[in-house]
Amino acid sequence: MTELVDSLGMFQAAYALPEQCAEAVARTESVAGLPPAEGISSVLILGMGGSGLAGDVVAAVAGATCPVPILVSKNYECPEFVGPDTLVIAISFSGETEETIDAVHQAVGVGARLVALAAGGHLERIAHEWGAPVIGLDSAIPMPRAAIGAVSIPPLLVLERLGLLEGASAQVDAMISQVSRRRDELLADGNQALKLAQRIGRTLPIVYGGGTLGETAAWRWKGQFNENPKVASFANRIPELTHNEICGWGQHGDVTRQVFSMLLLRHDFEHPQVQRRFELVSEICEEIVAGVYSVAAEGEGRLAQLFDLMLFGDLVTLHMAAIEGIDPGPVPILDEIKTRLR
Repeated sequence: MTELVDSLGMFQAAYALPEQCAEAVARTESVAGLPPAEGISSVLILGMGGSGLAGDVVAAVAGATCPVPILVSKNYECPEFVGPDTLVIAISFSGETEETIDAVHQAVGVGARLVALAAGGHLERIAHEWGAPVIGLDSAIPMPRAAIGAVSIPPLLVLERLGLLEGASAQVDAMISQVSRRRDELLADGNQALKLAQRIGRTLPIVYGGGTLGETAAWRWKGQFNENPKVASFANRIPELTHNEICGWGQHGDVTRQVFSMLLLRHDFEHPQVQRRFELVSEICEEIVAGVYSVAAEGEGRLAQLFDLMLFGDLVTLHMAAIEGIDPGPVPILDEIKTRLR
């Protein structure tokens, strides 16, 4: 058995997700000075990496019922539509993410209504200069990707407080209950996350989800595979992939079955035809990848099922790192890129 190497406590941070989400609720409730709700015509969420994924979470959970469009931008540029009637939620764990900082400067320059989430840094200073509220993030969380609850819950509750999302608090409560149950399951010896990590082994994971909710979960798994065990991984969404990517499995099965595993992330909010497409993808691909594995979400509501899938994926990737003796926390190549850009 390889000795566990986890210098930053990433396992502990994953197991603490329910408590992190509860703290995020408390931090949001204590924030005053939210911008006026009247006349908001659009919502823009800015962020990169795990902070950007928080925007995807919000869009996947709230997009279908919010009366105004919710868009997520992971770029230096601020979209041209942004103006005084746009609510901009800027998320940067460090407060120093250069793409987000650039876009925020542009947004406040055209009078957008700003809410910031940060553990300090430049973003917090910008918000204070413009009199915008800041929802503080816990700097003790070891890495930004371990803060998915801290960065995802406050935007949902802000939208609720501004009258743009009904029932967010109830969804958050149901989610915390579900991830608490799932966490307890995944603490047990021989749990399903460990077993899946062992089945994937040293193959490269292809992660497919259904609709916006499943796609968000798939991107979370992909990023966690990249950063925790440091392996290449790829993600896509059904139905889109059944209009293009599925063609790419038509040749080289002798190679792909040695290289790739396929993970199908399922939830209760899939369109009936998406369900059927999952069946077809599994049938078509079972002979040309090392294995096809399904993970089914549990919980009441879209948010609960999304976080259930994300927690499961976090633990799968952490177990893969442990099996290979890889420290899941540090990401030196990302630090090198930032240094060289500076």
